[in-house]
Amino acid sequence: MRRSVKEISSEYKIAILDDETGIIDSVSLLLKRAGYGFKGFNDPFEALEELRNEHYDIIILDYLMDIMHGDEVVEKIREFDQGIYILLLTGHKDIAPPLETLKKLDIQGYCEKSDNFDQLILLIESGVKSVSQMRRIRKFEDGLNKILQAVPKIYQLKPISSILEEILVGIMPLVNSKNAFILDDTNSSNNDNERKGIFKGIGKFDVSLDEFMSMINPDFLANIGYARESGKVVNLKEGAIFPLVNEFQKAMGVIYIETSELGEGIQLLDLYSKQAASSLSNAFLHSLVNMKNEELNKTYEELKTRYMDTIEVLRLAVDAKDVYTRGHSDRVAYYAERIGKAFGMPEEELEKLRLGGVFHDVGKIGTADDILFKTESLDDREYDEVKKHTLKGAHILSAVSMFKEVIPLIKCHHERVDGKGYPDRLKGEEIPFLARILSVADAFDAMTSDRLYRSKLNLEEAKMQLVEASGTQFDSCIVNKFIKLLDSEYENMQKEIKHTFK
Repeated sequence: MRRSVKEISSEYKIAILDDETGIIDSVSLLLKRAGYGFKGFNDPFEALEELRNEHYDIIILDYLMDIMHGDEVVEKIREFDQGIYILLLTGHKDIAPPLETLKKLDIQGYCEKSDNFDQLILLIESGVKSVSQMRRIRKFEDGLNKILQAVPKIYQLKPISSILEEILVGIMPLVNSKNAFILDDTNSSNNDNERKGIFKGIGKFDVSLDEFMSMINPDFLANIGYARESGKVVNLKEGAIFPLVNEFQKAMGVIYIETSELGEGIQLLDLYSKQAASSLSNAFLHSLVNMKNEELNKTYEELKTRYMDTIEVLRLAVDAKDVYTRGHSDRVAYYAERIGKAFGMPEEELEKLRLGGVFHDVGKIGTADDILFKTESLDDREYDEVKKHTLKGAHILSAVSMFKEVIPLIKCHHERVDGKGYPDRLKGEEIPFLARILSVADAFDAMTSDRLYRSKLNLEEAKMQLVEASGTQFDSCIVNKFIKLLDSEYENMQKEIKHTFK
């Protein structure tokens, strides 16, 4: 919950120094109403002693005092405190301190004494904002130091989870947060000494991977994927997701901070996350040759398994929504793989087609049931909602790097070769070839399956529609290859489907 103004004001301590008791009383009343902690002094020496022994954020003091002038007091303050914010009060504008004095002593502002304290209120508020910024900067610097201090500890073969925890602990004070996690699963090389993957949470995220995956919903997964894919901060109601982008502009993962107090701290955290990514990248690059690799491999394999399980649950949830589309994803994966085999593609490409088919509609998990189950034609708004499933699915899969080769298929399987598809209106060769295969497989299974709004087409009708849309909606080369495959293998294909997807 957002804190009240008085709660925030109470975090700042203000000293008032004036040889006139009436001025102290008036300013004190003003500060009390605003909720600030304060203390008044008539004696400059007493004030100086207090400031040496106690921390104050702001001091408001008179320029002309009998015992010691304000600029002399400030000069003594600056001998032991360079950070305190100083506001000087003057009884007459003609007796204002010269500009050189203000600059030399780093006096942030001054105003005339009067019965109307509006100007002083504005200066105090400005001072509080400045102090708040300086606090954030100091916290940020402390956090960066913690990252830099954490890096050498890797050379001591300290557990990775401990290093990551120190990085997260360095972030928390920046925005008064208690819950955060780092997710970095980059598998950058086949070299066994390279980094495989890491996950660490603190606060409520200090859980096993099983528990972590059960805590995050599809929208959150999509936001993680978007942050990682775009390299941009995703600001959520309950926190923010920061991409881990190293010095080579390579996305490594994300840092999530749960807080309702981001404010201007979001820029600092964004810079912090970049520093964290760079530090992690360099540390792993230079030290893992001497580190036992079992911890990394185990974490990566667990993350891969749990994430695959999570995506599979989402995919099955989409299929389970509608009896008419149940099994659609599996059949699309099958048809896409058979087309790929007809082109003589290697196993690596066939695996992409399988995964693309299985997960191509996972983004529909966020589409409202009343739209998915509508039997009449969709209006423009509803159609726009349906079209979002390609991007949402791509973002969900973008959250973990193991799907990076499949994401273009998920994103582009509704593009058309004539440029009239979505989401990016790509045309022809701009559309990845595997996505063009998936598009044909998806359309064919949709045509030959019963839907709420129509009965399924027979084989010849479906083939005719594919041919009619060849060169406009579909790649003609792929359509021709698929038609030949259907002519020679359709019955066997149906038997395989029935046997495999009981």
